[in-house]
Amino acid sequence: MSIINYGWDLDNSINRIFDDFIKDLNVARRGGNRTGITNFNPAIDVHENENEFNIIAELPGLKKDQINVDVRDNALVISGELKQDEKHKEGNTHIRERRYGSFTRGISLPPNVKGDDITAKFENGLLELKLPKSAPTGKKITVQ
Repeated sequence: MSIINYGWDLDNSINRIFDDFIKDLNVARRGGNRTGITNFNPAIDVHENENEFNIIAELPGLKKDQINVDVRDNALVISGELKQDEKHKEGNTHIRERRYGSFTRGISLPPNVKGDDITAKFENGLLELKLPKSAPTGKKITVQ
């Protein structure tokens, strides 16, 4: 099982890191705030046992109707969007460490996953996916 970063481009990522660094530096000098919306990748854990794979994704601040889980092209794709909180529109924000924006996280599926039987449960900011494995298949070959 491997991780797929959809839409990832090394040059753009490096440019974005330096742009963010320069913006943060300029904001700190002025004593202001930066309120850009950026993409983020939620942290995930992938566990495997005899019968299934378990994937847990951290999605704090989201509601279950803001999360999409799809299987396409032999990959499990988790996507969604966390919109910026509008409560504190007035005044200045001095520290903003939480992430906002859209995300897409892809995980390639091994051939022994039963794609039609995948289940998802969202509770307390954690998305838990259960990916059942199919029974091993094989065939005895007679040596002549």
